[in-house]
Amino acid sequence: MTSTASTVGAYLRDLPPDRRVAMARLCSMIRRSARGVRESMRYGLAFYELDGPLFALESGRRHMSLYVAEKDVVLKHKDALTGVNAAKSFIKFSDLNRLPLDVVEKIVRDSVAARRQRVSQGAVPTQAELLKLWDINEEDAAPPAKTVKLAIGKPAIAMTEAINAMAHSMRDAMVAAIDMATGIASSNGQDSAKKTKVAKKAGAKKSAAKTVVKKKSAARPAVKKSRKKPATASRGR
Repeated sequence: MTSTASTVGAYLRDLPPDRRVAMARLCSMIRRSARGVRESMRYGLAFYELDGPLFALESGRRHMSLYVAEKDVVLKHKDALTGVNAAKSFIKFSDLNRLPLDVVEKIVRDSVAARRQRVSQGAVPTQAELLKLWDINEEDAAPPAKTVKLAIGKPAIAMTEAINAMAHSMRDAMVAAIDMATGIASSNGQDSAKKTKVAKKAGAKKSAAKTVVKKKSAARPAVKKSRKKPATASRGR
């Protein structure tokens, strides 16, 4: 099954422990020995590019394969390795615990030198040519397309309308509360003013009544009550 990992690191994490360790060692050696290579995941394989694809790594169930773009380099070192497929220019490693990293490192360095020479000559193989050489079907090996979530218009519009309606409702409620509070305050103020005015009028009436009473009392003369002495009968002398 073709890996759907988007990075080599994620590809390695998905492997079983034994294959993960062997693959990580080979990836690290390539990055160290081929300065300037760009690592990426393509067609379910770990790709290493230097002015075009240079190496590709694939992890099988019980083996690991290294595809080499420079076919002449593979032919040069085929006697020092087992599992070499000269026609398809790849090396199959069956024993993951005994990787011939010393020989593979020579292949990596010689491939970088051969690639630089090709670049100077303007004879770099295309990706299509290398996939054909490695017997990799581009359509079958390509990972499934990423699912892109498209925005759906109607639900988005409905949600926007619901949010706007809620906002309007909240605004109306706030306005009503403010109006109610303002109305109560105004009525309370008016009632207080009326009570104050009535109290002032009542106080003025009381003061006027007191003044009238005082004036009437002052106008009346003071009458002294005389006590009549009882008449005494005259006695005859």
